[in-house]
Amino acid sequence: MVRENYNFLLEKLTKDLGVDLVGVAEINAVKEEFFLSRDILKEINYGISLGVRLSPLILAEIETHPTKLYFHHYRVVNHFLDEIALRVSQFIQGKGYTALPIPASQIIDWEKQSAHLSHKKIAILAGLGWWGRNNLVVNPQLGSQFRLVTILTNLPLKPGIPLNEDCGDCRECLSVCPVGAIKENPEEFDHRACFEKLKEFHKSGYTEQFICGICVKACKGKRVK
Repeated sequence: MVRENYNFLLEKLTKDLGVDLVGVAEINAVKEEFFLSRDILKEINYGISLGVRLSPLILAEIETHPTKLYFHHYRVVNHFLDEIALRVSQFIQGKGYTALPIPASQIIDWEKQSAHLSHKKIAILAGLGWWGRNNLVVNPQLGSQFRLVTILTNLPLKPGIPLNEDCGDCRECLSVCPVGAIKENPEEFDHRACFEKLKEFHKSGYTEQFICGICVKACKGKRVK
């Protein structure tokens, strides 16, 4: 079966499963950044990036801190993504290929914000968005209001093309960040200040995980009114 047919089948399957964003990234250039066995990665060439939109109404409730409702929604969406990744992996394996679903939200080191791989980087390579000032992936239609999961595979797929876009004149996230971690230049994002605020939210009992949501609420995308 030719590559394009597998892409078509993947898009159809994921749409039926409730996925809002799907893209394919060629990953050979970034494999060394993964915290995974080299043996596992030998035959894997692609990363499938899947995104599910967050509820605008739940995000709307966030003002100066994350809410209990947002925390629950965050966990449910991550679980939903993990289930979808499993279903897609089973589909790929049924075709005789390898598939490795990477958890949507399994952090290896919270202080360094590191996981088995960067779902954000895979999504950007797949053409689903660009690296925003808020240190999140910004999609043209959804902004940063979605969650991601990745499946690594050797299924022969046609990779997407990274978008040649950026946040442009939009600076909605800069003014709302409670610790000023977001800068004009995305590369200057203050990871330490952000993490310290996440710890403060956690200690205050707002969430049971290090999350915020304030800049997620602010980022609605360049083409969403």
